Amino acid sequence: MDDASIMELFRKRDESAIAELRLKYGRLCLYITGNILSQREDAEECVNSAYFDVWQNIPPDSPDDLKTYLCRIVKNKAIDRLKYNSAEKRNPQLTVSLDELSECIPDNRGEEVSAEELAGLISRFLRTQEERRRRLFVRRYWYGDSLRELAELFGMNERTVATDLYRTREKLKAFLQEEGYYG
Repeated sequence: MDDASIMELFRKRDESAIAELRLKYGRLCLYITGNILSQREDAEECVNSAYFDVWQNIPPDSPDDLKTYLCRIVKNKAIDRLKYNSAEKRNPQLTVSLDELSECIPDNRGEEVSAEELAGLISRFLRTQEERRRRLFVRRYWYGDSLRELAELFGMNERTVATDLYRTREKLKAFLQEEGYYG
């Protein structure tokens, strides 16, 4: 289907317009977002968000070149997502540290324990730990410090920091099991 026909479907508010747009330009859009973003899920989300924007904006917009119009929206979405993913609070190091923590605090816990109760349990657990391990844990999982930064801050070897954090996570998991967190 040509661009003029797709535009006409948008003007008529025919939902098949999005399907036709995806069919004609979907691979191009994924190529553009894929060159900007490293995560395929992020790239696909940007493309889908761009389709929604096109649906919302045509009419009243009436672009002369649908392909260029769509590609501009897709590229801007991808750049915005890259900025979002690169923000200091969302850096990959923080994602890695939260993945480590998920080993002892799974998502499938049911509704018995609220986030506030879980925070209380973790605080109670941390008070039972020696100060260095408690501080390492908080710096890693609250502030998102890297292993290298922690090693420098505490005058330790990176491997020792990683081992201490692993042991603390294992102790936390056992503590949460004792407290009935795991079903």
